[in-house]
Amino acid sequence: MGAITGFHHLAFRCRDTVTTRRFYEDLLGLPLVKAIAIDGTRALHTFFRLGDGSFLAFFEAPNQSFEFRAQHDFDLHVALDVEPGALDPLVERARAAGVEVRGPVDHGIIHSAYLRDPDGYVVELAERSPGHDAALDPASNGARETLAAWQRGKLGDGAEYD
Repeated sequence: MGAITGFHHLAFRCRDTVTTRRFYEDLLGLPLVKAIAIDGTRALHTFFRLGDGSFLAFFEAPNQSFEFRAQHDFDLHVALDVEPGALDPLVERARAAGVEVRGPVDHGIIHSAYLRDPDGYVVELAERSPGHDAALDPASNGARETLAAWQRGKLGDGAEYD
């Protein structure tokens, strides 16, 4: 496909690294693998490893303003792939810890549960359904045609799609 092979890390701000660590490491099981104190900015950059070798990263920068707010799923969320059979136990663990949980929801290609992390970010736990890979095959699923129809409906019948 190209030179880009995947995510190395996705980075977000956090209010408090210890609270963030408890959520991502203790609750979700993502090990904290690196913490970097960034000289001159009073910031801490932390990395939590996912099973595929990529990372979720966070910056705690208490002297730099940032507007934390509860995110709507459409605005911003991170979806984490979970092993088959792992979704329900993770949901129960989150509920027992007092974490806000929605779902599980059957989206056809995945079953998902939505958690809210300590800073208001939505974390989707996604367990692949049978047929997941075939359903996401653009050679047979009509993704471009669906996008073109959406664009026509949005812009009118004469709209062009590239």
